[in-house]
Amino acid sequence: MKIVFLDAKTIGEDIDLSAFDALGEVVKYDYSTAEEVPGRVTDADVIIVNKVSVDETAIANADALKLVCVAATGTNNLDKEYLAKRGISWKNVAGYSTETVAQHTFALLFYLFEKLSYYDNYVKSEKYTEDRSFTHFENVFHDLNGKTWGIIGLGAIGKRVADIAKAFGCQVIYFSTSGKHSDPDYTQVDFDTLLTRSDIISVHAPLNENTENLMDADAFAKMKPEAIFLNLGRGPIVVEADLAAALENKTIAGAGLDVLCNEPMSKDNPLIRIKDSSRLIITPHIAWASVEARTRLMHIIAEQIKDFFCASYSS
Repeated sequence: MKIVFLDAKTIGEDIDLSAFDALGEVVKYDYSTAEEVPGRVTDADVIIVNKVSVDETAIANADALKLVCVAATGTNNLDKEYLAKRGISWKNVAGYSTETVAQHTFALLFYLFEKLSYYDNYVKSEKYTEDRSFTHFENVFHDLNGKTWGIIGLGAIGKRVADIAKAFGCQVIYFSTSGKHSDPDYTQVDFDTLLTRSDIISVHAPLNENTENLMDADAFAKMKPEAIFLNLGRGPIVVEADLAAALENKTIAGAGLDVLCNEPMSKDNPLIRIKDSSRLIITPHIAWASVEARTRLMHIIAEQIKDFFCASYSS
């Protein structure tokens, strides 16, 4: 069996991939352009991708290909219709990053909610050495307890965030972007109600026709001026120019993002012009990427390959 990693560096160089060596010949490419992919998969039995697109152009000549493994939960990069036509199976990985994405959600929140950028800068500027009082009250913050937390997308990650928010004393409400999800533990509301009632809104939804550009100027205008917005879903759920305007006009208090419309961040992204860290924090799509989550991800994929070929040989 030949296993080809097409963008291995997107997993990180600190993760042990030796389990794959026991399964067959392993070839790792740091990154692969669309032009490079066809020549790299011609004799592959399995390809492992994170962001590389897998479609007819990419794999038309991959005659030995039997399985495509996506090192992520999202599968927007797969042409599933073409794979089915070829009889090529595909697998993704769900649930591996639930804990770390939930953890990062609260890291972004508390950075903004407790004005940590301001207080860190205050101390490091040595202004605190000149204070008479032991406490500096200039930039006030509030209890999370009693606040309303609105969640867009109450899947596994959204539910985990909801549970933690509840433990902090928040009232949790949620909006189902598909209209099909129902959870007896939390209150489902319509989109406008979530926008107007929430003190914190976090997005944990996939990108699809229901969510693309969901958070636009109209949506931000309906939020409370003291509200904080967090996006841990997908970048294009947010109209970035509208978010930048909402922050500049103080329509909302702050935003924390781990995902953007274009990644890496494009030089013309309107959010670049906002330098005030007390109002905006952006992390470079790292919410999923704890060592434990990436290790778990690779272990699951190795087991998927093993199980797939064991089943194929026994049938």
